[in-house]
Amino acid sequence: MFRRKHASQFDSSDADQREAKINELKAALGPLSARNEKYCSAACLARYLEARNWNIAKSRKMLEESLKWRAAYRPEDIRWPEVSVEAETGKMYRAGFRDREGRTVLIMAPAKQNTSSHEGQIRFLVYTLENAVLSLPEGQEKMVWLIDFTGWTMANAVPIKTARETTNILQNHYPERLAVAFLFNPPKVFEAFWKIVKYFLDPKSIEKVKFVYLKDEESMKVMHKYIDPKVLPVEFGGKSNAVYNHEEYSELMTKDDIKMASIWTTEAKSDHVNHGISETLAPDVTSQHSLIAARAS
Repeated sequence: MFRRKHASQFDSSDADQREAKINELKAALGPLSARNEKYCSAACLARYLEARNWNIAKSRKMLEESLKWRAAYRPEDIRWPEVSVEAETGKMYRAGFRDREGRTVLIMAPAKQNTSSHEGQIRFLVYTLENAVLSLPEGQEKMVWLIDFTGWTMANAVPIKTARETTNILQNHYPERLAVAFLFNPPKVFEAFWKIVKYFLDPKSIEKVKFVYLKDEESMKVMHKYIDPKVLPVEFGGKSNAVYNHEEYSELMTKDDIKMASIWTTEAKSDHVNHGISETLAPDVTSQHSLIAARAS
């Protein structure tokens, strides 16, 4: 008797199978505009596939929603002057160091919140994410978050509306961009807020969150596996005297705005080039000497 053949099991570690899935998703998307073509590099498609367990239909739906969001929100067109007021206290910035794998590190300090604008905070978050992607070295897709809860109280907690939109943007429009997030010295009162935030997070994201306490040697060792203590600022138990300087950081962001604009110029013929699987969203831009976001005082 004839037997029905079972579909072969997909192996995400198999380069040929991954490429076949990426090509299948690319074909399923159909014709794309110049900007969407640039965004939908092979590496980008792989991230959306990974986020949906390599299911073509679900990945396509997720990606199409992101393309709609990007077309309306235009995150790549946000420029520093528009969001600089949000950065004046150093509540979120790209660190002047990388982790042990060369990945971008974003430092956040919720206690340094300086505005009450929901839209302003969201646009600043998106700008910072786009800039972090811009600074990723070739072959790297993920970034590291270091969230400092020193001085944080419930009075600093973002409104649920902002927290919900933040998690939606991170999970649905920047999938597989987070390598690990360190929550540094969160107070006891944060546990109640964390229970609310966890409700909006998927299990994979929750697994990437590490609670780290300065007086807990074992938890510090976890962070040191990712970040060399030599480059960590002293406030995180490291040996670096680097501090956030808003004027210097503004100069850095102004220079990076120029790079961002040149990459996303839709008239450029390179917009129509199909990118290789190892390329990042911002190909051929590694921002070598502009990595110093905070310098020694």
